[in-house]
Amino acid sequence: MKSIGARITFWFMLSVALTLTCLFIAGYQLLQSSLTADLDLLNATEFRQIKARMGPDYSSLSPATINERIRQTTNYASVLFYISIDSPGRGNLFRSKNLAGYALPDVKGKRVFSGTLPNIGELRIAEFLLPPFDVSIGTPMGQMMRTLKAYAEVSLALLLCMILASMVIGLGLSRVMLRPVRLIGETANRIRSDNLAERISVTGIDDEMSDLARLLNQMFDRLESSFSQVRQFSAEMSHELKTPLSLVRLHAEKLLVDGNLSQAQEDAVQVQLEELARINQMVDELLFLSRAEAQGVHMDLVAQDPSCFLQKFEQDICALAEYEGRCLHCTSHGQGLVAFDERWIRQVVLNIVTNAIRASPSGGLITLHSEFVPRFWRVSVEDEGPGLTVEQCERAFERFVRFRQGGEEDRGSGLGLAICRSVIQLHDGRIRAEPRAAVKGLRVVFELPATEK
Repeated sequence: MKSIGARITFWFMLSVALTLTCLFIAGYQLLQSSLTADLDLLNATEFRQIKARMGPDYSSLSPATINERIRQTTNYASVLFYISIDSPGRGNLFRSKNLAGYALPDVKGKRVFSGTLPNIGELRIAEFLLPPFDVSIGTPMGQMMRTLKAYAEVSLALLLCMILASMVIGLGLSRVMLRPVRLIGETANRIRSDNLAERISVTGIDDEMSDLARLLNQMFDRLESSFSQVRQFSAEMSHELKTPLSLVRLHAEKLLVDGNLSQAQEDAVQVQLEELARINQMVDELLFLSRAEAQGVHMDLVAQDPSCFLQKFEQDICALAEYEGRCLHCTSHGQGLVAFDERWIRQVVLNIVTNAIRASPSGGLITLHSEFVPRFWRVSVEDEGPGLTVEQCERAFERFVRFRQGGEEDRGSGLGLAICRSVIQLHDGRIRAEPRAAVKGLRVVFELPATEK
């Protein structure tokens, strides 16, 4: 039982079952004691009647007289009582007819006890002293045993019903008790690097859950402050690096133009220029991300047919895939209008396709599919690369996150998909990555809201 709710339900059901079992057992013992006491009282009452019937001269009576007097008293109660009168020196003086010749059991040292007779069953027997006689009276325990059996059956049925009821009640209680935990988990799951402003709602009740929510909110406050400082640093550093990088590039280009370098020196300068271009691109990407997060990027949204938009550069991306030794297949279904900035969405598609080309093996197939679904235009790009796990897919759109593809680490900046996410979000769209079902590879999907005609 990994679920806390299941454990709460189990322990609640177990506690209810144990409590009811203890109560039913205690009730059984009390009922048994009460019924046994009633039988003992019946025997004592019957003895007083026998004593009164025998009279004050009972000790001098003959056995025949004793038999006659007692039988007149006990004939009407032959169903309820089994009576035997013995004398230490004279043997048995009287035995009720319902005993059928059997003698009542005798337990030494006990005056009140339970015994069993053949063909009669279990009896509650009491021995009374009426010197010089010993009077033994037995009362059938059949009705008492039937009552106890009925009590046990009813208790067992009630116990089973209460176990089922406690299971249902336990499930309901666990859901109610864990609802704040679920809300905390859902809210915490929505708080990401691009959504740090959301907080867990704190109820007015001052309990452990409220304390936990406050602690988590304090932690998120610190995280938001840290992320803000990092973003501010990235934006400021990116801006400050533009000028020195431009100066370094100009000096390197001037060295090449002067022509006073050896071939080895020219090659070294050329490598420096390539790395400078790569650093400049990374700086531009960081600046874009900083502006996008600050809502400082303007999107020139124009309502247009996306199928026409894709046809414009389909040949370019197919040529790019062919140059890298891959095959790109494009399909499009449906028509409609979507408001988007053509320049930025083109960059998003190129970034996703470029990543798919890098991840796919030589000769691999890359599929770009465009379609209209209710209220959205959806574009998906599938590759035949090694793919990513579900956990990696969730992190793929974070800054500077790179994964090894085909045993080699991606040499990109790790900002491409982060930029794609920012662009899509500026279009009020959504983007995700997911493993392909049943086959190896990755599927990247973005959706933009469709415009009503």
